[in-house]
Amino acid sequence: MSSNQHPMLNVAVKAARAAGAIINRAALDVEAVRVSQKQVNDFVTEVDHASESAIIQTLLEAYPGHGILAEESGREHGAKNSEFVWIIDPLDGTTNFIHGFPVYCVSIALAVKGKIEQAVVYDPTRNDLFTATRGRGAFLNDRRIRVSKRTRLNECLISTGFPFRTGDNFKQYLAIMADLMPRAAGLRRPGAAALDLAYVAAGSCDAFFETGLNIWDVAAGSLLVTEAGGLIGNFTGEPDFLEQRECLAGAPRVYGQLVPLLAKYSKFASVDDKLDASERVRAVSQEAARQSGNATEGDIYARSTVSLQQPDAQAADGEAAPAPAPRKPLRARANPGNTDGKFGR
Repeated sequence: MSSNQHPMLNVAVKAARAAGAIINRAALDVEAVRVSQKQVNDFVTEVDHASESAIIQTLLEAYPGHGILAEESGREHGAKNSEFVWIIDPLDGTTNFIHGFPVYCVSIALAVKGKIEQAVVYDPTRNDLFTATRGRGAFLNDRRIRVSKRTRLNECLISTGFPFRTGDNFKQYLAIMADLMPRAAGLRRPGAAALDLAYVAAGSCDAFFETGLNIWDVAAGSLLVTEAGGLIGNFTGEPDFLEQRECLAGAPRVYGQLVPLLAKYSKFASVDDKLDASERVRAVSQEAARQSGNATEGDIYARSTVSLQQPDAQAADGEAAPAPAPRKPLRARANPGNTDGKFGR
């Protein structure tokens, strides 16, 4: 821990490393770990619970008056009405962990009056520690990090998460991939959103998007991204996204090019944009179904991109498209500064 870090961040780092030690010990014999299923394709292990307990114990020993919002135990621990709320994901990437696939992390964030002020994302397999304090920058192992300097979308590596729950709109994701894959250098699905956001902050990945995420998946990573000079919001570009279950993050000029591509797929899109998205989803699905029995994979990929349209001429050349005017949401949302909001109290 660094003497230059904020005291609350130092405690969060201590908690993350304690959890990481538990995870690393369990990873030595992952076949022996007991696994249960919360819902289809959504797993929890005894390691998740042990890691979460270690984090909560460390945080509350230092700050007994703080609140806790944790993935596995919810609000069972800590003060219920505190303006200080720790948001914890003890093992982001559980499915990866139980398969021995070394992409998972510990995520801890502190919200003060609903605003994220401290963040830690710890990758125990690589001993990589990502930290941020609002206004003080983002760091990887005490080295200052910044988002990527790339500006051309066709040079960018974009990470995402695929639908895996019952009821997820898989066909919509296929349409999004059909829109993005021909425009980008690559699309990746590592499987741990907090680590994806940390990699955006470090410039290892140029952008990230996903739907269906919970606040503990994105809270810490969101501060890492903004403190590293990036932008983060929902698919329409609005910054009040933490509890909206859709997230887009990236370097500013890349973010500006992705918002026009993804906005029509947002649940906050206008009626006209939603109709456009539905038509695109239907067209991609029909084309895939039509070609699946009588074309090579190369033909399917090539033909699925024929009807792509660039959002504007500048974006077609790889330059940043102007960010769209903020859209009004289709439903009322809690003010993040309001301590009566969902996670601020």
